[in-house]
Amino acid sequence: MSAAVSATKDVPFNLEEELKNKGTNKVVGETNQVSYNDDAEGTESEGEEDPKLELLDLGPQFSLKEQLEKDKDDESLRKWKEQLLGGIDVSAVGENKEPEVKIVSLTIICQGRPDLILPIPFTSDAKKSIFTLKEGSQYRLKFSFTVSNNIVSGLKYTNVVWKTGVRVDNTKIMLGTFSPRQEPYTYELEEETTPSGLFARGTYSARTKFVDDDRKCYLDTSYHFDIQKSWPTPI
Repeated sequence: MSAAVSATKDVPFNLEEELKNKGTNKVVGETNQVSYNDDAEGTESEGEEDPKLELLDLGPQFSLKEQLEKDKDDESLRKWKEQLLGGIDVSAVGENKEPEVKIVSLTIICQGRPDLILPIPFTSDAKKSIFTLKEGSQYRLKFSFTVSNNIVSGLKYTNVVWKTGVRVDNTKIMLGTFSPRQEPYTYELEEETTPSGLFARGTYSARTKFVDDDRKCYLDTSYHFDIQKSWPTPI
């Protein structure tokens, strides 16, 4: 039940990678969305520093709005910032130095079935299943989220599933780095197939999280769902 993220039309604006790789041969502006294992480690090459980087403060002591206001009288720097930050929705930029990510919706898509939109927050009844899937059925998970105040770096989606206390799935997806804007970002994961058979049926528990590189958590929710021999009868 693991998943790898598929490309969408919403291409995140990767400021940190742009700054780190300016002046190198590494392609930037294209975000690689991949799933990874617990023991997977990434390596990152460093290029020569651009002297202008010393003039652009990247630390948390400045809000993005302050960054946009800095050096506005320097035409060269202003044009350079416009090139790097041109995709940012200024109306979504606040005074707060910390980015804010709001998960707008989580949707399960099954061909031939109505979209199943999960409530956020989930049901307060921790033991109640919030949805049922048919065994051997194909489905996709789609979620949308908004980013405000500042750039969020290294946003990750994780989902852990247990059955009768045994972990049966551990999915981790690196989504990327996103700039503030009012329009939600939308991601749709690759199609998966639910397990089938007598031992696959029953109730599962799961925990879903969205966390960034600074380990700031924007959603941490636990829930239950069922896999049954047939689809539930519509109410």
